Amino acid sequence: MGPTTVVAASADSGSAADCSAVPWMDTHKSADQRARALLAASTRHQEYRWLVEQPANSPAQTTFSGVTYPVQVACTPTVVYTDGPEGVRAGEGVTTFPAQISLAAGFNEDTAYAKGAAEGSEAFDKGKNVILGPGVGAGRTPLAGRTPEYFGEDPVVNGVLAGAQTRGIQSNADKPVLADLKHYVANEQETDRQTSSSDVDERTLKEIYELPYGIALKEGKAESVMCSYNQVNGVYACENPLLRNSLKGELGLDGYVMSDFGSVHSTAASLKAGLDQELNRPIYFTPDKLDAALAAGEIAQKDVDDAAFRVVRSYIRGGLFDHPLPSQPVTDASTPAHKALARQIAEEGSVLLKNSGDTLPLGNRHKRIAVIGSVASNTPAGGLNAKQLCSLPLNFSGTASGRNTMACEDMVAPLDSIRERAAAAGAEVVYDDGSDPARAAQVAAGADATIVFGYKQVGEFSDPKDLSLDAGGDALIDAVAGKGRSTVVVLETGTATTMPWLSKVDSVLETWYPGEQAGPAVAGLLFGDVDPSGKLPLTFPKSESQQPAHTPEQYPGVKAAGQSIRQVDYSEGMKVGYRYYRAENQKPLFSFGYGLSYTSFELSGLKVFTSGGAGKDGLRVQFKVTNTGKRAGTEVPQVYLELPAGADEPSARLVGWERVTLKAGRSRTVTIHLTADQLDEQHLTQYWDTSRHAWRTPSGTFTAHVGTSSDTALAAKFTLDKH
Repeated sequence: MGPTTVVAASADSGSAADCSAVPWMDTHKSADQRARALLAASTRHQEYRWLVEQPANSPAQTTFSGVTYPVQVACTPTVVYTDGPEGVRAGEGVTTFPAQISLAAGFNEDTAYAKGAAEGSEAFDKGKNVILGPGVGAGRTPLAGRTPEYFGEDPVVNGVLAGAQTRGIQSNADKPVLADLKHYVANEQETDRQTSSSDVDERTLKEIYELPYGIALKEGKAESVMCSYNQVNGVYACENPLLRNSLKGELGLDGYVMSDFGSVHSTAASLKAGLDQELNRPIYFTPDKLDAALAAGEIAQKDVDDAAFRVVRSYIRGGLFDHPLPSQPVTDASTPAHKALARQIAEEGSVLLKNSGDTLPLGNRHKRIAVIGSVASNTPAGGLNAKQLCSLPLNFSGTASGRNTMACEDMVAPLDSIRERAAAAGAEVVYDDGSDPARAAQVAAGADATIVFGYKQVGEFSDPKDLSLDAGGDALIDAVAGKGRSTVVVLETGTATTMPWLSKVDSVLETWYPGEQAGPAVAGLLFGDVDPSGKLPLTFPKSESQQPAHTPEQYPGVKAAGQSIRQVDYSEGMKVGYRYYRAENQKPLFSFGYGLSYTSFELSGLKVFTSGGAGKDGLRVQFKVTNTGKRAGTEVPQVYLELPAGADEPSARLVGWERVTLKAGRSRTVTIHLTADQLDEQHLTQYWDTSRHAWRTPSGTFTAHVGTSSDTALAAKFTLDKH
């Protein structure tokens, strides 16, 4: 949920002061020294300001929702928070990038960094200098409403890509913007998100739910982390000792912990647990409540000092003190380069799920192309339109609402780009909005190729009731399938969907929520100007009941009579996502990591090299990738590691991948080098030992599996010398 920040009238509280004379503005000092100097010059109630977003960030203002503070000490900056997993939520004048799930499907760390850098630049230009994102999740169930905000179901993918995006956000020293990882931790559903307890065992919590935060913090050094609404094992996340013991301790957060808005339930318990800043307005961290807690001995002054110090140090270290926000926000912060990046993310993240008989790419053989479905066009008719589905929905009711998080004012509709590209190929395009399936079937019957769009809105505030397409989309596809020479389905969804019509259509392209450059991206993919290279970052089950959390106790959890807290039993343990399907030997509709190309690839010659065991040089997994098709294309081979039996892991886990582009007939030897630092920091060869409460490398034989999805084709055994 986004903040409501009150912006100060002036850039700082010391506009009349000589800021060169105050020690916290001395850039020759360290951030620690500057922060301590500022707090030493503060009264207790001035120090309290840092513990709540609005008074911390609006230094000249003194009253917030009826709560009064003294004016802040001189020479402190105005800071403005903004939500923004998929783009800067600042109204018009910013780039609407595809949803995070699309970024995940690209499996491209460089692209994640570039997106972060673009977001950071646009945020600063728009007068925002803290982005509440990126989000980190575990993809426990595809029915979770915020699935499109996260990076899918694998901890390493979540951690690595969130870390890369964070690096990008915080990369511009001249336009400093801080990133905020969210929502810590085990925040895996919207149903009763504020009144539910994620009941999870210690090992699963460490290996599945906390691991991506640890990776992201090491990779990206985010200055803050947001605690979530839910309870974790009966204790609210924002007053859970996990904040101090795990997040700030084991996982290494050196910055500050902020709450989500309304996720704080106490004063003393929250501060003692490690919460540093209450989001939005003062409710529990008010001067009166903090004074009372101090007087009662429930908190100590050092607890207040530590929280304030962490916030101030992050603001200083991140450059917010030394580079004030612009006095007037830029009208249009988007750039041609950012728009090109939005298109690239949509192209890399689109996943070709089926392509029978090489139906795609479309070509000169097609003279009449039917485009069917309301979300193909910007014109409102027969349901939602393209503009309403270019970014994350705000799904208040659990049904398609037509509201989203971004203005999408520069939306290029797929229909317009398909028409333009078809004209270049000498083809005619006819369009039907799909509101009448019988009429749409007649339109399809006269076409050489039919492109039918289906959609599903999934977003914050509620979980979807099922995995069917919205607005009768499954029935529409069923009605037009096979009526013309070929049927191509283009999906715009934020999560997995069931496909009862799959056997009746020729091709399926998943494009997620594709952003403002959906048109050229989709048209380029359909006509083969771009080779599909996306891979599924989450498993598509055959039905809602096939996914891991399939019992009522597991999802959405149950409320006992007279109890206000829904108990959500994470009894599947570490069998999350592809781990579950591999462990249970179940075949889903489409596996994690799956995605087709317009060419074909073969993997061979797997070898594993260890140098010094898990020591100096780490682990090298080597294999050959060959393009066996007739055109250039990109494959994303993936490495999964199976630990020795004594580790009692449910299945092999993803440890590395690489995007490989090859011309037809060419081969390349690929070496995925898992460095000693990676093995240690990402715990790739380790499991959580609950008897020692620590990570441990097991003895015995490991197996490296390599494939083009989690259904791997190659395997090689090896051992590690732990000494």
